[in-house]
Amino acid sequence: MSKTDASSERESPLECTDCLDPADAFALVGNETRLSILEALWAADEEVVAFSELRREVGMRDSAQFNYHLQQLTDHFVTRVEGSAADEESGGSSDGRSDGGYAFRHAGEKIVRSVIAGSITEDPSIEPFPVEGSCYACGGSLAASYEDEQLAIDCTDCGHGHGEYAFPPGGLNDRTREEVAAAFDQRVRHLHCLAADGVCPECNGRMETTVVEDGHCCLGVGIRVDHECAQCEHTLCSAVGLRLLDHAEVVSFHRERGVSLDERPYWTLPWCVSDEYTRITARDPLRLEVRIPLAGDELRATLDEELTVLETRVDDV
Repeated sequence: MSKTDASSERESPLECTDCLDPADAFALVGNETRLSILEALWAADEEVVAFSELRREVGMRDSAQFNYHLQQLTDHFVTRVEGSAADEESGGSSDGRSDGGYAFRHAGEKIVRSVIAGSITEDPSIEPFPVEGSCYACGGSLAASYEDEQLAIDCTDCGHGHGEYAFPPGGLNDRTREEVAAAFDQRVRHLHCLAADGVCPECNGRMETTVVEDGHCCLGVGIRVDHECAQCEHTLCSAVGLRLLDHAEVVSFHRERGVSLDERPYWTLPWCVSDEYTRITARDPLRLEVRIPLAGDELRATLDEELTVLETRVDDV
């Protein structure tokens, strides 16, 4: 049975009783006043903001016109919170009290977060800058580069890739180059942790994991892991070892030898970006082994096709 067929047979708890067509949804927020309303909600100190306060922050004198735009957003991007002094004509509390007003729905927050992240309005690029570590393939220096909302780590000598992943433009703001690299490391860890646990980091849909044997990815590894969302088709790929970064036995193995994995960028760990330390030990069912050498010892982790760690052991090298 194909992955698509299997997905179609699953029962979904979603029942859409009041859904918008995507084009209509984008049309609703494609208005300067409505975006200003969402931004005013975002900037407010209180979770629920009175009608009169929202109108004042947006700077619109015409109450009726402001109410029209606010009601276009209501139920899909914002929600009306009833208060004891609701003024039906103006759409809010008659004296601006905080016992009633408007608050975000998740979709409204996503719109503002996308604007803040720069994913909608910005398209920056930055020149390559050096990052910690050396190339596992040739020992050369590593550099990060940013273009088309993707940050990539590559060797400046042999050009070998050490990972390329989406990084919203907002992540570049108010950060030094070193801080950008550190934020990228944390983001990659988070993305793959979610994906390997079956949750799409983009839409929260079901993420399917597949072990693939070819070198057609940014890492050029012969054995890699592909994650693909059955709902939005978002994809991620990595070396198998990246799955082990937060595994308790792997973390303890490093800590006992004086290494904190939280302080080591993933691209400085060869078993996270290379398949040199990975091999397939069985195919039916599929079994993978990842070797992690450190301080004269070697941890060996056995994983199944879904990247579940079945066992670990430590050997002397």
